Order: sequence, then C-alpha cells, then structure tokens
Amino acid sequence: MSGQIPASIYDARIRADVEAGDVTRAATDLLRTLGPEVFGFLRGVVSAETDADEVFAATSERIWRSLAAFRWQCSLRTWVYVIARNEAMRFIQGARRRNAGRLLASSALDALVAAVRTETLSALRSEKRNRLTTLRDELPVDDRTLLILRVDRDMSWEDVARAFLADPDGGSADEIKREAARLRKRFQLVKTRLRERARDEGLLSE
Repeated sequence: MSGQIPASIYDARIRADVEAGDVTRAATDLLRTLGPEVFGFLRGVVSAETDADEVFAATSERIWRSLAAFRWQCSLRTWVYVIARNEAMRFIQGARRRNAGRLLASSALDALVAAVRTETLSALRSEKRNRLTTLRDELPVDDRTLLILRVDRDMSWEDVARAFLADPDGGSADEIKREAARLRKRFQLVKTRLRERARDEGLLSE
C-alpha cells in the first residue's frame, strides 16, 4: 500500500479520526495516501488522460462525502477501489457528464485532487510503456480492471471480488466466494488471450 503503512494501522488511524468527528482530516489523509495509486488505476482503466482526471475527481468527491458512512466491513483500500471502479463505469456508460452532478464544492478538495493528479502523472510519464501494456489496453474495461487489481495492485481474490460487487461494505461470504471463483476463471481466460496476442505480435517464443 502507498506510504508503506500496514493496512491495519492505517485503517485504525483513519477510523479514529472519523469516529472523533474529524472526517475532513480523515478524508484528506486517505486521499493523500491512496490517491496516487487509485489515479494510476483509473489511467489504466479509462485510458484517456482527461477522462481519468474527471473520474478521479468524481471518485475523490464520493470518498469525501461517503467516508463517514463507511461500515468498516472491508478494508479502506478495497472500499476506495470499489468507488473508483463504480465511477469509472458510470463515466464509460455515459451516466456522468463533464461538470455535471457536482454535489460538493470545496477548494480544499479541488486542490488536493490537483496535487495528487500532478504527482501521479509525473511518475506515470517517467515510465516507459512496453508492448505488453499496449496489448492490455486493447482488452475490455472489466478485463483491464481485473488485471490491474490482481496483478498490479496485488489484491487478494476476496478483495477483487468485493471490488466487482455492487456493495463492497456488504455482501455475504457466499456472494464474495462465488464472485471470487468467477473472477479467477475470467482471469485465466484473460491471461490466455493476452498470451495469444503477445505470441501473434512476436513478443513470446513458441
């Protein structure tokens, strides 16, 4: 996780601020710590930089407004990624339009979002994109999301399953187990598809 802070300690720190009524401090801490990796995730899912900007702003706003209602039935990191994925899907499906539906006007939030975005873009632009990454960008959005969460973010299958469920802070153990099993099968199919494309492109030997 960002900042090299153990998840249990980090979650406890944020929860203490929330329960003390200092949600602004908690949300700011959360976005400063997880914001860069979440924005990087959105750049991989949404692809276009300006679109990722908009989705990250929407994600940050929803986190800011929803943190006080979080029920702590999963990790904060999982919850944040569910929000990010949901906002990305809303954008892709056309449910969100630029500058529409803005419920929270906050110069502090806007400044924080801008700072995280600038820091992350600088790091992303310093990385060389290889041909395998380009092939991954050809995949459907759910398949890209699955690969990023499982491979790039090293999330457990349970947490990946929560990210694909409608309610990450809920969901029965059986629902999570079934979704994790479904995603494992899908993951294997996606890996096979990528391997075939890589072989076609001459990136893998026979």
